[in-house]
Amino acid sequence: MTDPLDQQRESLGARLREIRFTAGLSGAALARLNQWHPSKVSKIEYGKILPSLDEIAAYCRDCNAPDQLADLTATRRNIDTANLEWQKVLGTGTKRRQSAFIKAEAEARILRGYEPVVVPGLLQTAEYAAGILRKVIDFQQVPNDLDEGVSARIERQRVLYQRNHLFHFIIAEQALYTTVGDDQTMVGQMDRLLAAQGMPRVTLGIVPASAPFEMTTTAFVMFDTKVVFVEAVTAELTITQPREIKIYHRTFDKLAAQSVTGEAARALIRKALKTRSEQPAE
Repeated sequence: MTDPLDQQRESLGARLREIRFTAGLSGAALARLNQWHPSKVSKIEYGKILPSLDEIAAYCRDCNAPDQLADLTATRRNIDTANLEWQKVLGTGTKRRQSAFIKAEAEARILRGYEPVVVPGLLQTAEYAAGILRKVIDFQQVPNDLDEGVSARIERQRVLYQRNHLFHFIIAEQALYTTVGDDQTMVGQMDRLLAAQGMPRVTLGIVPASAPFEMTTTAFVMFDTKVVFVEAVTAELTITQPREIKIYHRTFDKLAAQSVTGEAARALIRKALKTRSEQPAE
């Protein structure tokens, strides 16, 4: 079974092979033009070796496909950075990752994010954030810097008040019911979501539990049209390839179309809040 990096190399190689076939250029001829070893073209195209940026440029030049260069270059760079193992990202604790997001969020004019299970970090209360990060520390078995991680996450939220930014968050209705901490923590978090709806640069959409199926997706955050961060179980994927970013934008648009905002969203939040506020019958 091949791993994701093998699959990405093979996919890149297949795309390079396709533009060579389209140009009617043999592998041997391409190798001669660039003074490569005769076997290099085959190794690149079948994912045995990863082509350099110069080699990708040579493909596009010699196969008369200059329009493919930007996308192929982004694909190549994405392979280098796409899979950052959580143990590396969180190797010194949770604060480092939170601090890294501060820069990315400050530089993005439009931030769009989807969360199927929990509330997005930029909208979390300190108590809710502590509940999330406590589980991350325990599950990933990384250094316990809970207080520092929570402080860094709350510091990130200052970007919500900067005038040159826009935010569109979409959550699944399930996120209103996933218990983080205790009922008191959840009540505070629901109140925070209600307050966030009054923020001038924030749009909060909720996909009702009864919404029809459109596609399968996990949590992701888009920073303008430049990069997408995707959270997987074992790694954080950094998507920079324009072709893939377009797919995430289309996915977000589908989710946005399914979501409710304004009073309809407030009604869902109040419904979830009521389940936390009611005292159990004696």
